[in-house]
Amino acid sequence: MCGPVRSKDYGNDVLSGDWRRPRKGQIAEIPAEPGLVAEDPDSGFCGAVVACDKFGVTLEDRFGKRRVFPLTKSGFLIDGKPVTLVRPEAAAAPASRRSASGSIAVQGLRARVAKESRIYVEGVHDAELVEKIWGHDLRVEGVVVEYLEGVDDLPAIVEEFAPGEDRRLGVLVDHLVEGSKESRIAARVSSPHVLVTGHPFIDVWEAVKPAAVGIPAWPRVPRGVPWKEGVLEALGWDGTTGAAWKRILGSVNTYTDLEPALLGRVEELIDFVTTP
Repeated sequence: MCGPVRSKDYGNDVLSGDWRRPRKGQIAEIPAEPGLVAEDPDSGFCGAVVACDKFGVTLEDRFGKRRVFPLTKSGFLIDGKPVTLVRPEAAAAPASRRSASGSIAVQGLRARVAKESRIYVEGVHDAELVEKIWGHDLRVEGVVVEYLEGVDDLPAIVEEFAPGEDRRLGVLVDHLVEGSKESRIAARVSSPHVLVTGHPFIDVWEAVKPAAVGIPAWPRVPRGVPWKEGVLEALGWDGTTGAAWKRILGSVNTYTDLEPALLGRVEELIDFVTTP
């Protein structure tokens, strides 16, 4: 990951001269191997190398956004130190493994000791889905996800959690749309150390793309009918809602199987509880 710039890396006076463009020979030349994380200090763009050819080096950030930079450019940062990226001498190595969320997978990962910050989700299905797609990222960051079995008592739960500057809380809420019961509950939470966000779906099942499950669309369930049971009846699925969820979860392999309305909110929560 791209670390902070420290004055000890650049001598006694970090402001003397332009440290981003050192004279040739003063900084190391690093092969732009796939997976290497570098930062362009001019734009602040930070990402992993996904390609390098005679035209330049391509970096991709954790959200999948890519930018190409010329290899003639000096002053990339790696771990806060300036380097010059060069084209690898050997043939490009195979693309780095990706986690289910699309981020660069950390090889030989040893999970960090859990932070005090937490992410709360409404139910066990939400927690299982978040774990399947973002579990690797959360272990890298040392963040634990817990489920609440509903958000009716959210203000009291937040008060009991006692959030603070180094103890942040992110909450993912189902059906967080204007005028809903969930939106009124969320509005009662005002701590700057808590972020309550959510997706528009009645249940997290709907956050899985229908094509991934092998259905044309999620059915509309009449008011007064329990939503999950109504879905099973409309789709003609036998068995319990638990069996149906196993079927749905089993159809999810990567973030591409989920709706953007959920993806963006989970990424937002991870950023909130991990950003210093």
